[in-house]
Amino acid sequence: MVEVLFATTNPAKIQKYKDRLESKNNNIKVLTLKDLSRTIDVDENGKDCMENAYIKAKAYNDFTGYITIGMDNSLFIEELPDEKQPGTHVRRVGGKTLTDDEMIEYYSNLTKEYGGRLTAKWVYGMVVIKGNEKEEYTWTKDHFYFVDKVNDLRNPGYPLDSMSIMPSVNKYFVELTKEEKDSLNRNKNEEDVIEFLEKSIMKLTK
Repeated sequence: MVEVLFATTNPAKIQKYKDRLESKNNNIKVLTLKDLSRTIDVDENGKDCMENAYIKAKAYNDFTGYITIGMDNSLFIEELPDEKQPGTHVRRVGGKTLTDDEMIEYYSNLTKEYGGRLTAKWVYGMVVIKGNEKEEYTWTKDHFYFVDKVNDLRNPGYPLDSMSIMPSVNKYFVELTKEEKDSLNRNKNEEDVIEFLEKSIMKLTK
């Protein structure tokens, strides 16, 4: 059994990748620092999502010795000027780390300020590290929309799902069925991400 550490405390992110990776390869077990009863504070000061993914993975790997997965994402909004772009600071606004509810409040107010709808895009970076060895992968979630009318449903760890509309099905992300998510994931490189993780982990195990 290969035990790997996921450098995140986001419960939704952990569950999503843990379940899919362990289902694909039952010789891989995904752990978090909570499983190890340890804590670490990482300064995510990279210039983009790939640098932040590396910073997190490297810090966790150095701290524990486990092969580590680091992941980060950047948010770009078409209608906003450069100085208002969230970039890698999606949850950190004005020097404060926002809760899920505070994120919804901030981004829904921002959307309202710009007419009630904003065109958004996520860019993701993922790094798998063992010592000085690393594997990297990046992908994009195509344009979708933020709306200022917030859905009552919540997806803990992914608060913006409550105000994000997927144009292809015209539904809030938080309302998508498992079948719709699976269909969209197949179109959004998610299977490629899981394949990247499996291959990288097995390569670094050798």
